[in-house]
Amino acid sequence: MYLGRIMGNATATIKHPSMKGTRLLLVMALQADGKTIEGDPILVIDQLGARKGELVVITSDGIGAREMLNDKQSPVRWSAIALPDQTTWGPAH
Repeated sequence: MYLGRIMGNATATIKHPSMKGTRLLLVMALQADGKTIEGDPILVIDQLGARKGELVVITSDGIGAREMLNDKQSPVRWSAIALPDQTTWGPAH
């Protein structure tokens, strides 16, 4: 699991059928300090209603993502699983 900052939404003209109705987010993983960006952007499915600038807990648990989507053949690997308390980590940059 990683803490990440939502940089924006992504739009796909064609999605795998398992992803119908899901939102796609572009998320930058953060280091342990909760501020420093770690690595490249990650495409994440969102069923929490997260918005640009918010912090989100993400996971690369593909099995969990497939269970969330109720589709054993889904190609989804990354998913948003929690919205941490913003007062703990501070406002968006």
